[in-house]
Amino acid sequence: MRWVIRMRIRRIAILIDAGFFLKRLPKLVAHQHRDTPEKVARIVNLLCRTHVLHITEAEKKRWHDHVYRIFFYDAVPYSGQAHHPLKNQQIDFGKTAEAQFRLALFDCLRRQRKLALRLGKVTREGDWSPPTDKVRRLLATRDWVASLNLNGLENGGQVTLTKQQAEEAVRLQKRWGEIDNNGITLGLRQKGVDMRIGLDIASITLKKQADTIILVSGDSDFVPAAKLARREGVEFILDPLWQSVNEDLFEHIDGLHSGLSKPGAQSNAGIAAAIADADQAAAELVPASAPRAAEAELEE
Repeated sequence: MRWVIRMRIRRIAILIDAGFFLKRLPKLVAHQHRDTPEKVARIVNLLCRTHVLHITEAEKKRWHDHVYRIFFYDAVPYSGQAHHPLKNQQIDFGKTAEAQFRLALFDCLRRQRKLALRLGKVTREGDWSPPTDKVRRLLATRDWVASLNLNGLENGGQVTLTKQQAEEAVRLQKRWGEIDNNGITLGLRQKGVDMRIGLDIASITLKKQADTIILVSGDSDFVPAAKLARREGVEFILDPLWQSVNEDLFEHIDGLHSGLSKPGAQSNAGIAAAIADADQAAAELVPASAPRAAEAELEE
């Protein structure tokens, strides 16, 4: 009698908060491994592959067999225009290097197996403003400016400052000098991303489309959705990409694991080798002439 041992196929859904992922990436991966959209897309693939291999006994080239879907949550770049008050020029946000990089990244990700883009939008909700910490420091000088007696200037006279006032004037000049042309930002806000993550977790859970959900995020807004998933028997893993998390989050997740190496723990050569290994495994499974995969969407 012959016994056939079949490996258990896991159904894993990986949800990636792109804003968080791209913000953390420079702390984890050297610039030369993330300086093009193609390279960032390969790191996304490596991240997901590492997670799946960590919780399964899959062969490296068969890790996709355990994946239900990979969701990449981001927003379509803002395409409006606005006049920059310091540069004194019109900025077309849709043509900026950042917007072009993001759109090219989306195109690369659409070609990846079992990956679905979940895109919100960016809307303008305010005007240009410097960073919050610098605004706070500038506002702190209001009373000092109000205390100056500048009446003499109206008749071509001069104003004499006390030693303390002169020192404060120098500090004020320095604070304004800290705000360069690139130090102010337009009031843009990303919409629809967090909502999509929560809805997808709930939908995947209630439709029993996966038995493990891996969320790559540093936000605690996922807690209500995580509670639902765990109550329904779905394993919930959080990947904060080595960012510290609050202790009280541990009661709402089943595990904490990062799919990329700890900062400083892996050399650039090691990361390059890991990416090359993932590429080789993919090449062995899918012929180079394979047609472009259609973008997957969450089943309704």
